[in-house]
Amino acid sequence: MTEIGGIIKGENMLDIRKTCSACGNRIALLSDSGEAKTYEELVTFADGFAAAVPSHSLVFILAENSFGAVMGYVACLLHECVPLLLNSATEASQLRHLCEVYTPSYIWLPDVNSSIGDSYTAIFKASGYTLLQTGYKPFDLHSDLALLLSTSGSTGSPKLVRLSRQNVHSNAESIAQYLQITAEERPITSLPLYYSFGLSVINSHLLRGATILLTKYSVSDSEFWQFAREQHATSLSGVPYTWQMLKQLRFMRMQTPDLRTLTQAGGKLSPELAKEYIDWAAANGKRFYVMYGQTEATARMSYLPWDVAAEKPGSIGVAIPNGRFELRDMDGIAISEPDKQGELVYYGPNVSMGYAQKSEDLLLGDCNNGCLHTGDIAMLDSDGDYYIVGRMKRFLKIFGLRIGLDEVERLILSHFDTDCYCCGTDEKLHVKVTNPDVAGQIPLFLEQQIHLFRQYIQISVVEKILRNEVGKVIAQ
Repeated sequence: MTEIGGIIKGENMLDIRKTCSACGNRIALLSDSGEAKTYEELVTFADGFAAAVPSHSLVFILAENSFGAVMGYVACLLHECVPLLLNSATEASQLRHLCEVYTPSYIWLPDVNSSIGDSYTAIFKASGYTLLQTGYKPFDLHSDLALLLSTSGSTGSPKLVRLSRQNVHSNAESIAQYLQITAEERPITSLPLYYSFGLSVINSHLLRGATILLTKYSVSDSEFWQFAREQHATSLSGVPYTWQMLKQLRFMRMQTPDLRTLTQAGGKLSPELAKEYIDWAAANGKRFYVMYGQTEATARMSYLPWDVAAEKPGSIGVAIPNGRFELRDMDGIAISEPDKQGELVYYGPNVSMGYAQKSEDLLLGDCNNGCLHTGDIAMLDSDGDYYIVGRMKRFLKIFGLRIGLDEVERLILSHFDTDCYCCGTDEKLHVKVTNPDVAGQIPLFLEQQIHLFRQYIQISVVEKILRNEVGKVIAQ
């Protein structure tokens, strides 16, 4: 165990009791209503939570950027329960489906959502949240399992990423290291807690004993910026859509003297806009970091050092500390020469244990052994910096929202009398259907189900979806 900047760093991110003890009365969480929670209060709450929830229990957390959600998450970390973080706006039918698949012992959810669990028993309340005991029979979980995150982000797919204690700790430590996070930082929550990027902001700052500014307001709300200015927010994170929106809001003309670190991940920001932010940040004493990551690697795998970013605004930079990249050709042979494209493969202690699609999978050990095939096509320049040039997998990232095309098709097929096929780009989801009578209903339906604005959904009516003999769609 070592000490950094007055904050004790343990070997296990999930044992942040050491950090909490070192911080004592330092404020850990500060809400936009002015309410505060110290690190000592986090530990006290966690102990009370643990009195109701046995160690190694599976807990669904319907997460929002609030005291209740973060404190419940921290309590699970401290007492080695296994949380699955879900959007607090998850549809009741999707939540029921996930409960049937994974049979969690407990659900921690906002009081306003507690009617979802009418058939469950409320056993604990605190900070606007209610703990429900489901009555499902407890089952064994793998001893290394620490956290579950959804791969779909919004469709309610039962496919989850299994993360270990080492995964969470190593990624938080790497991020804290390259961003030079200290206990004096005051990040503001501009991303959801259930989203791996947003969660990594929480983890990396808790690791260093920082004060996290909690708000449910969006960067498009004046209340967000009032809170940021009044509480001297020092860092802001966003997906490409965030930074596109902020440009429209003339962010670069705002008075933000305390903001010194700006980070972007969750999809590719156009090189032109990245360069604009990088140059503005450098001219105003700030740092703008372009980063790359996936939930399967506990959030982030690379960063573009801010002091060279102006020269390479389209690059994802280099691997995070303790990580390593490799390019492989179609035959799986490593590519060493620059400017040649191949699949990007990542190695590091933050690579997840693998996936789960049913409760029995939560007993599985590490299936990845520190190696992640990202499914992205990339190239390496002569300086050792990487560039993403395309994707191999069937998912899109539209303004930071990860859209699983197979899951969108499943949703449509289960609700409408039509065949369908989904494709698209990082700017628009394209849905092809065979029934013209339902075509007009699908954009609103998908907006409600996957939280993608309907103007980014294009519907086409086709005569037939061409499939091969085993039912796979032939290129349309």
